[in-house]
Amino acid sequence: MNDNILKVENLDKYYGNKGSITKAINNISFNVRKGEFVGIMGPSGSGKTTLLNCISTIDKVTTGSININGSDITKMKAKQIEKFRRDELGFVFQDFNLLDTLTSYENIALALTIKGEQHSEIDKKVKRVALRLGIEDILEKYPYQISGGQKQKVACARAIVTSPSLILADEPTGALDSKSSRMLLESFEKLNKELSATILMVTHDAFTASYAHRILFIKDGRIFNEVVRGNDLRKEFFDRIIEVVTLLGGDSENVL
Repeated sequence: MNDNILKVENLDKYYGNKGSITKAINNISFNVRKGEFVGIMGPSGSGKTTLLNCISTIDKVTTGSININGSDITKMKAKQIEKFRRDELGFVFQDFNLLDTLTSYENIALALTIKGEQHSEIDKKVKRVALRLGIEDILEKYPYQISGGQKQKVACARAIVTSPSLILADEPTGALDSKSSRMLLESFEKLNKELSATILMVTHDAFTASYAHRILFIKDGRIFNEVVRGNDLRKEFFDRIIEVVTLLGGDSENVL
């Protein structure tokens, strides 16, 4: 049985025109299995964000294929991509991307409303995910009334409420203090363990990365190294991540 949720094959991405062409991604291939929590790390300009943008359908690849839950997104038309993104993908961004005019409840419910689900079903799903993330008491509050950590938990709830095949997180702890970061990462762990949520997370932060099962390190648009947590404690995994960061050529300023 093939349990790969994500299959990236021979991916290339070029930017620019004939006068000046940049190869942002250079023949990258990797798989993510159902229920895995995978981190992507690399110095600034390594191609990690470009890679995430291609997987999230924000950017088009130059060559290669990206298979998510059995569908090759590189062959889809704009309308199909729109539906696919809504049904199959969940997003958690660094800057939360919550709508200021909606309550936390409404922000979480929005994707379900757009899909045309019944009100009673929406209510059930929103309350279930809020309970899991411990945010039931802020559902009626607006984004300006809650902390950064709470906003990111609401964003996390919004990402998971549709039961997507894949959650894509782009620097999810980038705007958070260390306490809020830890709370969010524990939420990710919980979603991953209890719901078998499949998470692909781009981060420059070794502490954040140490919550994942496996880290892909990208340098100059290629996969440079891979570290698997296995039975390591998080502290041991963190130390191994730091070793690779050092190997990346003194880029720890950019990676940590």
